[in-house]
Amino acid sequence: MTGISHRCQFRIYYEDTDHGGVVYYANYLKFMERGRTEYLRAAGIELDDVEAACSVMFAVTEANIRYHSSGRFNDLIEVDSVLTQARGARLAFRQQVWRMHRANESRDTLLAEAEIRLACIDNEGAPRRIPSMLLPALKIHQSSSS
Repeated sequence: MTGISHRCQFRIYYEDTDHGGVVYYANYLKFMERGRTEYLRAAGIELDDVEAACSVMFAVTEANIRYHSSGRFNDLIEVDSVLTQARGARLAFRQQVWRMHRANESRDTLLAEAEIRLACIDNEGAPRRIPSMLLPALKIHQSSSS
């Protein structure tokens, strides 16, 4: 991925898998949600503080995901997140989930990749502009290749 990215690692737990020990497909979206939350935290944005101060939150409006390979129980995975848009009421991310090599913890296999779009909404679910106090942190971390 090009642009400024944030990477975080997670272990795949038994609860993330089906009976055969393979990651259930919908759980990749949960891994990506964690990746986006950690991306924003690294940018100095705590989502609970934003909701308390600005009465807004971010809701996924679109998820275009492509699966490449299967994650398995006890794999170490890395979620790579790149912010590609922060404008109006919209955020967009490009994300990848990688299996890490067991011996040296380098990236081994691309498991899934997605384009995720989010809307900034108020407590009633109506769209709201991204609070101006967040824009400087978002713009610093936004990919210039979008």
